[in-house]
Amino acid sequence: MGNINIFGSIHLFVAVGSKYPELKKGGVNMAKNDIKTDKLKVSPKAAAASSANKPRVKLSKNIIRIKGTDVVSDKKLGIALTAITGVDYNLSRAILHVAGMDYNSLVDDLSEKDIEKLEAIIDAPTKSGIPAWLLNRRNDYVTGDDMHLTGSDIRLTLRDDVNRLRKIRAYRGIRHELGLPVRGQRTKSSFRKGGVASRKKK
Repeated sequence: MGNINIFGSIHLFVAVGSKYPELKKGGVNMAKNDIKTDKLKVSPKAAAASSANKPRVKLSKNIIRIKGTDVVSDKKLGIALTAITGVDYNLSRAILHVAGMDYNSLVDDLSEKDIEKLEAIIDAPTKSGIPAWLLNRRNDYVTGDDMHLTGSDIRLTLRDDVNRLRKIRAYRGIRHELGLPVRGQRTKSSFRKGGVASRKKK
């Protein structure tokens, strides 16, 4: 603690310790410059040596195109594949397992043949041995096949499904038209914003 006197000088009362026997008899007035800070100072040579030991970070990042998606090359392969719309963590691991590639390898290590192999597996996962329960489009409405959609195909297929439900005047299609929840949720206190315009009081 410090007490400020009339002249504005600060008196620091230092606790007595075994390290400083000369301070045993009460407090001593000390200025800021009297406090030893030799231990806090680091020599320029030591700072340069410590910075030299740190690994250097690459500033340039190459971008590789996989399934129409830009993937950063300095990421691990298992994480980088999840940047593709429609490929999640589990499917990414399954794709790499089927392709025989290491999950922790970098995207920068891929060759053109490896990229083509990954794209072929993503296009037809079941033919490569990936189970159907990992796919996002099972028992398709038109073909009845188990498919996996990626990229813009997901948005286009979803739009077609909603338009089909609206065209046949199904309950779910009508709810989509009105902007209301489709799956049986209660609407007394939820979904108050948007959707059908509320009636104005007279």
